[in-house]
Amino acid sequence: MELKLNYKRTALIGFAFFGILLLWQVYDSWCPTFLTDIFASKMYGMSSANLKASGDAEHILRVQWLVGIVMACDNLAALILLPIFGSLSDRTKTPIGKRMPFILTGTFVAALAFPFIPLFFHRHNIAGMIVMMAIVLMFMMMYRNPAVALMPDITPKPLRAKANGIINIMGYFGGAFATVLGIFLKLSNYINVSDAARKLYIIEIPFVIASVLMVISALVLFFTVKENKIIEEIKDELEEGEKQAAIATPVDDNKPMSKENRNMLIAILCAEFLWFMADNGIGTYIGNYVIYYLQSASSATMYLTIIGGVASVAGFAIAGYIADKVGRKWTIAAGLCVTMLSILCMSFVGPTGKVTGQNGEFAFPVALFAVWAFKGFGMALVHNCSFPMVVELCSSKKIGKFTGFYYTASMAAQTVTPVLIGLIFRVSLAWRALPVYACLAYALSAAVFIFFVKNIKAKKVGNVKGIEALGDSD
Repeated sequence: MELKLNYKRTALIGFAFFGILLLWQVYDSWCPTFLTDIFASKMYGMSSANLKASGDAEHILRVQWLVGIVMACDNLAALILLPIFGSLSDRTKTPIGKRMPFILTGTFVAALAFPFIPLFFHRHNIAGMIVMMAIVLMFMMMYRNPAVALMPDITPKPLRAKANGIINIMGYFGGAFATVLGIFLKLSNYINVSDAARKLYIIEIPFVIASVLMVISALVLFFTVKENKIIEEIKDELEEGEKQAAIATPVDDNKPMSKENRNMLIAILCAEFLWFMADNGIGTYIGNYVIYYLQSASSATMYLTIIGGVASVAGFAIAGYIADKVGRKWTIAAGLCVTMLSILCMSFVGPTGKVTGQNGEFAFPVALFAVWAFKGFGMALVHNCSFPMVVELCSSKKIGKFTGFYYTASMAAQTVTPVLIGLIFRVSLAWRALPVYACLAYALSAAVFIFFVKNIKAKKVGNVKGIEALGDSD
């Protein structure tokens, strides 16, 4: 049987990723800086802008461990909730499918709460702000696991790497919306001025737009992807995909997981934990790194995101084809090595000292744009192939559970790494600790993957290619 990827349906599933990356891009770009400013104000009696202007930048570094704790608490909740929602959705049966009820509920509640985060920050209400962050995170976990599991639910195993590339590209379009907002509504224009001069709309508009677009993306998904109908239509293709899977031993729900498959799963999850230690550390603190260490405008972070996103799209577009040639193991290993080398270069880049901009920010070091391009490309190779490797090891009955395993590893890393880096900042009082830390974590991850994960290529299948693959997409 020829297995053909349905590009149209896969792109529509990608609207789930569009909403996920849209929200996370706004959340990760704005919230750590909100927390830095509000903790500085509570602990030292002045905003982070005043501390920076007074030359007392060490206090800004000293509050990063508190920022890390708050960000980690959110991730700790996710660590608990993601496997729960994954397993629940596996066992759910409704007329609209087993994933869709979780996707719709999570989307609407998270979208409703999201705009209250900047509102409470603007009013210096730290308790309200953190409560809203917790609500958003909890309901996004209800959304995230089932949304991610939807792709392997309706995609045969040998085609999942390519499908994962398409839905991740859709996700990066969501991130691009948030990035453009950050360029025109500069967070630094809010942070680097007095309290009296701060305008709420600068920080509120991105959150409102993110909420609206997230709801729209969920509705598009709901009205175009009919879970139950699709699964019934492609039942034979899914069964054929099970026979052609890239696994050491066949999956049998009636028997315990084989030793070879279990060892493969553990090795993948350990490597994933390490690369998320690095990746989330960079993602959590890059906004503060740009504002407080490089002393550049916050819009520079958004330009980094655009460049990294464009490079990631290129990586996602070709990762499936690379994996077909050399296997997923070496595709991921290559991506980790590229990323590690790019972040190593970042550790040698410091503030330019060239004053520019209306608030006296320094010009942004151009070298970091190249760093982010290579980082984006490298991690696209990693993310494109890693999730399909995990769900390859289970049957269709346990996709939500194994998606939970994947996100348990990532969220465990994201629980540990903000606090750990915050403590490193507190002890070292050096922003350069960030790229050094990330580089070491990427190196360890690459080592684990190279030495402990087997390279099992999928059986040679009759996958349709070229123009023929684009036909019959309905």
